[in-house]
Amino acid sequence: MFEFRLEATCKTTGARAGELVTPHGIVKTPVFMPVGTLGTVKAMSSRELHEIETQIILGNTYHLYLRPGPDIIAEAGGLHKFMNWHSPILTDSGGFQVFSLSRLNKITDAGVECRSHIDGSKHFMSPDWAMDVQRKLGSDIMMCFDQCTPYPCTRNEAEAALRRTTLWAERCHEIYNQFPSLEGKQTTGEEMSRVGRLVFSSAAQSAGVVPAPTADDEKTLQNANHVVNGELTQQALFGIIQGSVFDDLRVRSAKEITSLDFTGYAIGGLSVGEPHSDMYRILDILNPILPVDKPRYLMGVGFPTNLIEGIARGIDMFDCVLPTRNGRNGTLITSTGQVNIKAKKYERDFSPMDSECDCTLCRLHTRAYLRHLYRSGEILAARLCSEHNLRFLIRIAQGAREAILNGNYPAYCEKFYSLFHDAREGR
Repeated sequence: MFEFRLEATCKTTGARAGELVTPHGIVKTPVFMPVGTLGTVKAMSSRELHEIETQIILGNTYHLYLRPGPDIIAEAGGLHKFMNWHSPILTDSGGFQVFSLSRLNKITDAGVECRSHIDGSKHFMSPDWAMDVQRKLGSDIMMCFDQCTPYPCTRNEAEAALRRTTLWAERCHEIYNQFPSLEGKQTTGEEMSRVGRLVFSSAAQSAGVVPAPTADDEKTLQNANHVVNGELTQQALFGIIQGSVFDDLRVRSAKEITSLDFTGYAIGGLSVGEPHSDMYRILDILNPILPVDKPRYLMGVGFPTNLIEGIARGIDMFDCVLPTRNGRNGTLITSTGQVNIKAKKYERDFSPMDSECDCTLCRLHTRAYLRHLYRSGEILAARLCSEHNLRFLIRIAQGAREAILNGNYPAYCEKFYSLFHDAREGR
């Protein structure tokens, strides 16, 4: 059921275009994945995510474990059914919370003793815990439990986290291989890709743009791969590479993690405060080491220039909370750079936010109206800003894919940099 099809590689840069086949649909790469921490991408409904052509979203294992709890989600039929999202889902392992909530944690080789950021209750996170929770969530792609280091950190700290990440990856891999095999006919990725699009396209159906779901489509949905009373169908497992900004440690981690033959490989511990030049150097080092036939995921990265440069270095998948977080705070990403809609200069600006964008905001509203909504505290401001930012990053990945398939990714990059005003700083 899981397969990565490499369709094209840029001869100049190494940028890749491919397809990742999952039980809930085919993900065309490169791809940007919106983050749905608590089973929702903030300010966005599942229908709206489909309308902006979201292919895959993330769920947060740690936060969903605390509330509503994995047993409730499993009882609902898994995270897909719980949130009514019929396309692929990737869940992190909780490892990033080891980093982001470090003041509440105590780390040993056995796992992480932590206190809930909600009520202070004690919990123990480990590879076994991460696999059990993700199993119940029923995501298409699970992540190994790992330890992410802050920036800056000492070499000894980075090496200790690397060693522990490999130890935990081995345990996750062992547990994963004990999952029961599946028998009988499985819903294909092609089937789920079509049905997932149809389910949330009621407006398009009414307009006659796409057909309404057929009886076969409905049957596919009913038989789709989900968790039922805690019993899961199919899931993939990605390993995570650590090592901070130390070149030799990154190489060592990559060799150790790829030796375990995971479905895909993620690069963690970047975009945590290091200069962009360090990030790109690490990606350059890892590019020739990572298996060509497996998907590559750069975790927590979502600034536009980072996507452009990451894709040029062979990255297939990206995620970040930046588009929705910045959107809720009135900062929008446009083709010419970032816009702070709170600025007074937009008070009488009756132009669209971005003439190149096809989102709801850019098609129907002006900068002046958006500024009015934001200053008035209207919820619609956060929704429009979030949708716009997500659509912008999704379009970057879509444009990159088209350029790679057409053999002109370098020209695509040059056009991007010619317009995006603060691009050189992030390059």
